[in-house]
Amino acid sequence: MNTDRLFESLREQVRRIVPPDINISSIEFEGPEVVIYTKELEKFAGNNLIIKKLAQGLRRRIAVRPDPSMLANPDEVEAKIREMVPAEAEIVDIFFEHDTGEVTIEAIAPGIVIGKHGALLNEIKKEVGWAPKVVRAPPIPSKAVSDVRNYLRQNHDQRKEFLKKVGRKIARPTLDGENWIRMTALGGFRQVGRSATLLQTRESRILIDCGMDPSNGEASPYFSVPEMQPLDSIDAVVITHAHLDHCGLLPVLYKYGYDGPIYCTAPTRDLMSILLIDSLKVSYGEARKSPFDSSHIRDAVMHTIPLKYGETTDISPDIRLTFQNAGHILGSAVSHFHIGDGLHNIAFTGDMKFEKTWLFNATNNRFPRLETLVIESTYGGHSDFQPSRVDASKQMREVLIRAMEKGGKVLIPVFAVGRSQEVMLVIEEMVRSGKLDKVPVYLDGMIWEATAIHTAYPEYLNSQLRTQIFQQGENPFLNDIFKRVDSQSMREEICHSPDPCIVLATAGMMNGGPVLEYFKAWADNPINWLLFVGYQSEGSIGRQIQRGRKEITMSEKGTPINLNIRINTETIDGFSGHSDRRQLMNYISSLDPKPDRIIIGHGEDRKCTDLASSLYKKFNIETRAPQNLETVRLR
Repeated sequence: MNTDRLFESLREQVRRIVPPDINISSIEFEGPEVVIYTKELEKFAGNNLIIKKLAQGLRRRIAVRPDPSMLANPDEVEAKIREMVPAEAEIVDIFFEHDTGEVTIEAIAPGIVIGKHGALLNEIKKEVGWAPKVVRAPPIPSKAVSDVRNYLRQNHDQRKEFLKKVGRKIARPTLDGENWIRMTALGGFRQVGRSATLLQTRESRILIDCGMDPSNGEASPYFSVPEMQPLDSIDAVVITHAHLDHCGLLPVLYKYGYDGPIYCTAPTRDLMSILLIDSLKVSYGEARKSPFDSSHIRDAVMHTIPLKYGETTDISPDIRLTFQNAGHILGSAVSHFHIGDGLHNIAFTGDMKFEKTWLFNATNNRFPRLETLVIESTYGGHSDFQPSRVDASKQMREVLIRAMEKGGKVLIPVFAVGRSQEVMLVIEEMVRSGKLDKVPVYLDGMIWEATAIHTAYPEYLNSQLRTQIFQQGENPFLNDIFKRVDSQSMREEICHSPDPCIVLATAGMMNGGPVLEYFKAWADNPINWLLFVGYQSEGSIGRQIQRGRKEITMSEKGTPINLNIRINTETIDGFSGHSDRRQLMNYISSLDPKPDRIIIGHGEDRKCTDLASSLYKKFNIETRAPQNLETVRLR
């Protein structure tokens, strides 16, 4: 059966299931969804049984949307909503989801937009045609979130055509004959950096992650292998989270011919966009040639299909994807692939944290089925044990007090996403509880914007933090100790100020970014402190300093300078977003169901092999620690 006949068959199934008194304008295949357009949306809304029957009968995701002819012009609708809603509601943003026919109204006082017993909201619905949704505005406005929404709004026709193209590719007829499954390590195996894995079946090719090497900007995944060619034959790219060692070369795919979908969570999409743009700026600022430009980042945003945790979707004719919480950073996801009709199930943890942190719940450890698990081993060595979050907080407080008492400055290199926000929470709690004197905490790099994105997606934070921010009205991120560094002149003023302070600055491994400006200014003074709170990869400047190097050559406006390192250095391991050895072993112990095979990656050579050996000995499960370019046959 060809694709056109398959589509017509599915359309006939829809018409048989939907009662004849409900008018259907059209039935389209957009991305992973079968979309039913109707002028009688309320009839569907009042009968959930129809949707359930459709989903069961078609075995696909179903979406029911208003006929486009019913939707008024977005600019006119926005003006009308602002006219109807009282000013005291304090509308912050109005954005339109053309994919769903929804208009979301963000307001400081959402209850006023809804009105008594929903009266105003119902009135808005009658007036504008779009399905209105009201949410509380994030405490910190995010430019990135707004920019992504506006870009998709301005290009919604192009977006719709792309989704139709994806829908046709997913629904293509399957090949006859016995299926097989294999994975090829393209990067990030027996190393940390340039994560990329190709998952293949007889029908499909899925790329999981597309990262750069933070310690070597020239290194990329092995995309030249025959299995990756041509790029437009890849069905989908799945991104586990927004750190650049997992998504930093994603725009390059669009530069060289890939035109397919990216699947990730919504916060990963938004964080990814700001980190990729920042990476581009850093390259230009250091007079390095970037492998991509801003147009390729826009292509990536346009082609992203966001999924929620627990939402299962077809991404190729024989593969279904479900994301679950990984606990590493905002939106990080364990990617579970259901292959064939129960043929095989494989999950990629990506980077994971099997412990509840100040920001997130622990990694999901429950799956319907699981035959193969691919797991990280950043801290998988036999002696890689981290202190608890409580002990890490205590250690940080002791260092900060010592530094402040001597009038010193504290520099904390951080990734913009994840560790930054956890360090902010810890310092804020110290100041609020009187454990630390009030001192300015400067945020340099993309930290402020990344923090704003955290508040835009409260459903991805742990329940305790959500309650504190949205019910108790205590947002630790809004404490006035935090100061955003928004200019070069402000940075220079902080560098040369005699007053004690704390600076959180990117990049986390000190391989570029504003952190180097502070380090150059403060490195030779023994009253200052340099605190490492995240992983430092082999070969990075951070790792060299961490190992005790006392002199280093750096560049100052293109001129080499020698720095004597007299600054105090301290490593506080308990802030890591990665599971340590104990947590990795506990994760496997708690997995339900247990896999038949475990594949180890994302770790230095000896840590991968050590963890693989230990897991085999303890659980009697087949383990592998493949090299890059090695292919593992799964079935």
